[in-house]
Amino acid sequence: MKTIAALAVAALAGLAMADPAAAQTQGVSDKEIVIATIQDLSGPLAGYGKQARNGLQMRVDEINEAGGVRGRKLRFLVEDNGYDPKKALLAAQKLSTDDKVFAIVSHIGTAANMAAMPIQFERNVINFLPLSGARQMFDPFHPLKIAFATPYFDQLRVFVPQLAKEKGAKKIGIIYQDDETGLEMLRGTEAGLKTIGLSLVEKTSFKRGATDFSSQVAKLAAAGCDLVVLGTIIRETVGTVAEARKIGFNPTFIGSSAMYTNLIHQLGGKAVEGVYAAHTVAHPYLDEQSKPVAEWAARYKAKFGEDPTVFSAYGYTTLDMFAKAADKAGQNLTTESFIAVMESTTFPPDIFGSPEFRITKTNRLGINEARLSQIQNGRWKVTSKYLEVRPE
Repeated sequence: MKTIAALAVAALAGLAMADPAAAQTQGVSDKEIVIATIQDLSGPLAGYGKQARNGLQMRVDEINEAGGVRGRKLRFLVEDNGYDPKKALLAAQKLSTDDKVFAIVSHIGTAANMAAMPIQFERNVINFLPLSGARQMFDPFHPLKIAFATPYFDQLRVFVPQLAKEKGAKKIGIIYQDDETGLEMLRGTEAGLKTIGLSLVEKTSFKRGATDFSSQVAKLAAAGCDLVVLGTIIRETVGTVAEARKIGFNPTFIGSSAMYTNLIHQLGGKAVEGVYAAHTVAHPYLDEQSKPVAEWAARYKAKFGEDPTVFSAYGYTTLDMFAKAADKAGQNLTTESFIAVMESTTFPPDIFGSPEFRITKTNRLGINEARLSQIQNGRWKVTSKYLEVRPE
């Protein structure tokens, strides 16, 4: 019996040595790496979610067609959270426990990520570059958090007082989504105004998924706001600004990267002219882009039948960075080896002109710069240089 037991232990040890990645790390085998994304494909952010999914899928397909990552193909799974934290939690549970993914990439939404991350982390699943600018994506520190989006808090903390001084605004108001996304924007605005000796004269909120903003706009107008911060995303931005124009209320409007999308001017038309937003990566308008971006856009359009957007770029570059790190981790890919690569590598600016990316053993936010754009003649125009908005 002792001999049989010894042989069994030796056999198990031999298997582990033969394929340590498969033995130690879920989602990694000799032939594939299993990764996933959770997007809003059916809710109020479906416009973003479908674009991000396409960008991710495009890079996955390119990598697999080229032979994969060190001979391993990427198996890419997609779940829909409908911009609902409860659905996000269930999706993360399925992916982490049943599908046994290695990482969840570019999960969209602050509240959705906050619901999903504890489930992921129980299974040692990395939350890689989520599509949220909330500080909770990297703070408090967790080794499995890896974020890239410059925080909404810091975007507005820097650019709201800067724009208020430039425009001579004295009465600042805010409309914001009543959840962690909007609260981060509110906190950043209040912190920024404090630096110039101002405070909000009006703050009004709305529930996630709201479609009528007339009462909130009426409050801001009654307070005489000459600058309004938009703690909004897509339809809330368009709805708020359109309602303001309708009643003859025309303050300066500024928002965060959450509303930086071509959908704002496509849906809002002339009403949204002059609106400002902070952001990092610029929307890829094809007649303004470099040859590499133009070639990328042509491939994207041939594949999906539509022009790419900034969220397409997010998805593509996120997956590209994942693949580069996985390749650099070597044949014995584990969660630990992947994280070690991320902590020791500086990723240069990509073809879309975003700043270099770098995390460390103590800092899980890879980019700390942002700039400002304004809608001019039906498209976003960059109006400021990159600023370091969150010093290390």
